[in-house]
Amino acid sequence: MTPAEPLTIGTAPVRAVDVALAAADPTFHVKLNHDALSLIGLSREVVEKAAASGQRVYGLNTLLGSGRDTAVEAKSLLAYQVQVVRYHNSGVGSYLDRAAARSVILARLIGFSRGGSGVRPETARFYAELVNRGVFPAIPREGSVGSSDLTQLAAVAAVAIGEGEAFDASGTLVSGAKALADAGLQPLVLAPGEALALVSANAYSVGAGTLALLRLQHLGELADVALSLSLETTARYDGGGNLSPFSPAIQAAKAVDGQRDSAAAVRRLLSGGWLEDVRPEVSVQDALSFRAAPQTHGAFRSLVTQLGMALEVELNGRGDNPLADVESGLMVSGGNFQPMQLALAYEGLRLALAHVGISSERRIAKLYPPQRAIRAKHLKAAASSGSGLAQEELPGLLWYSAAGLLAELKVLAAPATLGAPTLSADVEDHSTLAPLALQQLEKSLDALEKLLAIEALTASYLLLEAGAAQPLGKGTGAVVGRLADVLADRPSAPDLVERARAVLRSAVAEERSEEGEEPW
Repeated sequence: MTPAEPLTIGTAPVRAVDVALAAADPTFHVKLNHDALSLIGLSREVVEKAAASGQRVYGLNTLLGSGRDTAVEAKSLLAYQVQVVRYHNSGVGSYLDRAAARSVILARLIGFSRGGSGVRPETARFYAELVNRGVFPAIPREGSVGSSDLTQLAAVAAVAIGEGEAFDASGTLVSGAKALADAGLQPLVLAPGEALALVSANAYSVGAGTLALLRLQHLGELADVALSLSLETTARYDGGGNLSPFSPAIQAAKAVDGQRDSAAAVRRLLSGGWLEDVRPEVSVQDALSFRAAPQTHGAFRSLVTQLGMALEVELNGRGDNPLADVESGLMVSGGNFQPMQLALAYEGLRLALAHVGISSERRIAKLYPPQRAIRAKHLKAAASSGSGLAQEELPGLLWYSAAGLLAELKVLAAPATLGAPTLSADVEDHSTLAPLALQQLEKSLDALEKLLAIEALTASYLLLEAGAAQPLGKGTGAVVGRLADVLADRPSAPDLVERARAVLRSAVAEERSEEGEEPW
């Protein structure tokens, strides 16, 4: 594998997509440039000045949470750093995969570079080396209520100080000390105030959120592919496929960027095909799941754009508490660790995914009668010839699986951010639950991708059965050709859907490349 270009972190704004690409690709290395290291050094000077002054500073020389007004003696400060990491390393549940773990470390490293954390430059460099040397901390998925992802970040910090657990190159769980030794690193000895700086951030909600952003961008385009295939299918079997709702005139009449993008994608996928010629027999209006799909897909695309903006606010902001404010030279307590905008973006997207799923499932339902007719024809032919009935390429009840996936999408659309109780003696009396909102979004992503794959498979099967009397669009024809190979193998239903998902991801990526867009 050819190593990717390093991700250079300076003081300039960082893009969410770049973080996701670096996290997903283990060949990506990261480096801090001079500007970032200089700003990190200045922020550390603010911490050291506050420590020398003797003033009470939250987490520097006081306890945390409800113990915020209890002082920590100077002689105990170094031991207190270890205690903070151990205390917060309390997550439970399954572990994050490698890409998500890398995204957490990258997001926290970028946070250091914004100049508000007050860690030493050598600590920031150490986190860069965790990424570059392939250290893979075992980070439990559950434990954060979204007022800083304390437990996830403590799992990273525990490995950094030679404790905790990590995965080795073979995927075996080993001690954090062994993982560091295997990577040629000595455990990090934390300076006063650094433990809180390492754990008090939203690097899980942000880092893993960048990976979700890439998947959401893919899903927006996959939804348009599935819709386009269904348009051609309903034209073949039910006299539908009216393209007027996708026309530039309709799209220009309502200024929603995502809607225009969706309609343009459908026109591009169908270009060169028979639906471009207006047929006198075509239905005046298709059902809303076809006709108003650009509005549904467009609203979803707009929310994906908003998520990207919310992620970049968090990546490029200073969410530290207390904030080492270089400009004033003061340590300032605040609430920037509360990523409410991001949490609400995750909430809204799950609702949007459910609406996209509703339209997809309704289109699948409208493609079911032709499937029954084809099966009846096959049954009659087998009876007439006396030969055995061949196994169908498309499992008969995939529509029911789609209906089940839609039900799951509707359940997952329920609010996640309203459920946190008050914590720490009622001092922490409001939380965002951003991690839960993100985890529910990840489940929604899986469900909708399967549902759209079922729609694409159903439409492709019917188009193949109809033959080549009318030419398909350039884009849809290419997708049908790929899915034809998958269908011809007659795999089991689970394998069929998984293989279709892989084919569709590849097709969408190639479509972006041909259009000159970034491949994410």
